[in-house]
Amino acid sequence: MKDLDERDLALLHGLQIAPRASWAEAARILDSTPATLAGRWARLHTEGLAWVTAHPGGDYQRIVLALVEVDCLPGARADAVRAVCADPRAVTVEESTRGRDLLLTVITRDLAELTRFVLDDLPRLPGVERQRTHVVSATHRDGSSWRLDALSPQQQRAFEAAARTLRPVPGVSAQANARALIGALAYDGRQAAADLARRTGRNPATVRRQLGRLLSSGLLSFRCEVAQSVSNWPISSTWMGSVAPADHQRTVQALATFPELRLCASTTGDSNIVFTFWTRSLPDLLRLEGLIGERIPWLRVKDNGVNLRTPKRMGWMLHPDGRATGEVIPPAAL
Repeated sequence: MKDLDERDLALLHGLQIAPRASWAEAARILDSTPATLAGRWARLHTEGLAWVTAHPGGDYQRIVLALVEVDCLPGARADAVRAVCADPRAVTVEESTRGRDLLLTVITRDLAELTRFVLDDLPRLPGVERQRTHVVSATHRDGSSWRLDALSPQQQRAFEAAARTLRPVPGVSAQANARALIGALAYDGRQAAADLARRTGRNPATVRRQLGRLLSSGLLSFRCEVAQSVSNWPISSTWMGSVAPADHQRTVQALATFPELRLCASTTGDSNIVFTFWTRSLPDLLRLEGLIGERIPWLRVKDNGVNLRTPKRMGWMLHPDGRATGEVIPPAAL
């Protein structure tokens, strides 16, 4: 698989900041042309190296998020992976080391639906032996905040200015019949109103109005994803720890200073904080462990496991090498 060059990385870093920036705006910032960038993106997307998706999230106040550790029956991991990947509530599936076989990121509309998933449906899936659920009480950082570090500070500020035009507007809510648009954006978060009108068979002017309202509602989070194997940050690890309630805020602030941080969430249970790092190498894990000890000595790390393979990430099915297959299972909460 071909590595990304510096121009690929710069484009993807820009789309991480502003996933729906126009090609004209991106070309102005990157000193390129809209046609050149559109062609570059088409190649990356076709090869499964990058994609933009929409997923439920926003401020995470309207959904329930949980991390679920799954132990599989001996020799049945593959069966369990196929089964949980097919479930739209398990938006991300990772095969892990340490005291679990799988780590699921689960998004549901409410606590009752999460209860049905973990207590009723998950135990019945083939290959599943037991599970442990960590309900997320607050999300401080998610994958949409992680950056490739390929742009100059000036270019980053320019893309941030472009992203501000699409920020949620207080008081605006999505229309009741937006489900078709939301589902289409899960497959391609960069689709314009004209593309969405063709896909959904609706009037372009109507779709344009509905899309503007949907984007302003903050119901969705947009994310430019990159195949991890070509990102220069190929190692993913998830850490679970505990801190005293009085130390929670300063712990989150300290973790936010690590450029490797991809996810940070407060959870219920003995491990009340969970975070994921993407790193350049395995030795970086030992370095990070030392830095955590120096910078956050009050944090007790209880578990640190490497994520060996990610067959599904935020609804997108992935090849073993991390490239997108093109198959998407939109999250149920959409």
